[in-house]
Amino acid sequence: MNTGLTPLTAPTEARLQDIGSAEILVGIPSYNNADTVGHVVRAVSAGLAKHFPGRRAVLVNSDGGSSDETPAIVARTAVDFQYLFIGEQQGMLHRIVTPYHGIPGKGSAFRTIFEIARRLKTKACAVVDADLRSISPEWIELLLRPIMEEGYDYVAPYYLRHKYDGTITNSLAYPLTRALYGQRIRQPIGGEFGFSGELAAHYLNQHVWESEVARFGIDIWMTTEAIASGARVCQSFLGAKIHNPKDPASDLSAMLMQVVGALFALMEQHEDLWSRQEGSQPVPLFGFPYEVGVEPVHVNVERMVSHYRQGLTDLEPIWRQILADKTFTQLRDLQGASGTDCRIPDELWVQVVYDAATAYHKRVMPRDHLLKSLTPLYLGRTASFVHATQGLTSTEAEQKIEALCHTFERMKPYLIERWQPPALQPAAPPLLHHTTTDAGGDHE
Repeated sequence: MNTGLTPLTAPTEARLQDIGSAEILVGIPSYNNADTVGHVVRAVSAGLAKHFPGRRAVLVNSDGGSSDETPAIVARTAVDFQYLFIGEQQGMLHRIVTPYHGIPGKGSAFRTIFEIARRLKTKACAVVDADLRSISPEWIELLLRPIMEEGYDYVAPYYLRHKYDGTITNSLAYPLTRALYGQRIRQPIGGEFGFSGELAAHYLNQHVWESEVARFGIDIWMTTEAIASGARVCQSFLGAKIHNPKDPASDLSAMLMQVVGALFALMEQHEDLWSRQEGSQPVPLFGFPYEVGVEPVHVNVERMVSHYRQGLTDLEPIWRQILADKTFTQLRDLQGASGTDCRIPDELWVQVVYDAATAYHKRVMPRDHLLKSLTPLYLGRTASFVHATQGLTSTEAEQKIEALCHTFERMKPYLIERWQPPALQPAAPPLLHHTTTDAGGDHE
């Protein structure tokens, strides 16, 4: 067991002594979120008072050294329950505002939240981002009630988002996680989660806190660890996620590296599990799904295509080491003469991802070089998706993402064959082996 390896400040230790124990904990990791964090604190406070009256609850703000007023705003934000039709019988909501230690990043903030949950012997926990503008009190019920009353260990969020918001999720995190582990969790890196106190303790005991998980990799790691540990997983419908969206062509390189690095590292850790998993299954969805208006996300396709085409030239020696010959040849042949043309169809994209995962596993080059070289490929695929979905609604675009997921699942034998060292691959006559290698291309 982890026995206090996560350092807490002396004031936080004193607060824990005062509080003693709590049934519910809601964590808010933050860094310079003064303009939005007050709204998040009010939503959390109202949600706990309305939906869990009388429960001992604690709100934890784990802050990364904000230079603005974020921690002070968390400490002083009040809620007037009278105007929210919430009675005065709600239990006391304790607050802990604390800096976190370790590598700067969301994962280190979560580690502090997990440690506080463990010390307080919390039954149910939730975490929500500090930059949310669309959070409502109902989110708190939807993230916690499946844990408190339905016996689930992990609640992932289910949002409706603009078709070009969350492109790392849509093209990589969701289809790859679904194909590997067989659970259709639509937002595996969503930012808002519910989890049991037992799962928080499990997370705390994993030796990942000096790795990429301590940065942006934390969300995909939490989701994958929940599935791999045998936890009961579900989703809750939260409506629209409105925060500060990023243009996929802007500098997402660091986030992409950390998410993909965590995905690939988890593949190594859980190879026994995913190599035996076939197909996927739906995951229960709590809440009342409804149509929402989503904020448009403007994308700079020309810039994405430019990065990709530059990569085809500048990174050819690296991509040839990472990708199978067939994969690289197809990428090069598809680039077209037009300066704005970029086509990476589903099957080819799946080959790229599975080739990259295999190259990471086999350490064909320093891993950070490999991960960095994937950014132009990701931008090329995103540009290709934008071209294919420009005239579609978000619902119609979702059908394209579903088709991509099926391709990831169908082509999993390609991954398994590439992943294994030659000595472990099943013996087969040359003709049969050739057919298996090309199986991904037989279903065009």
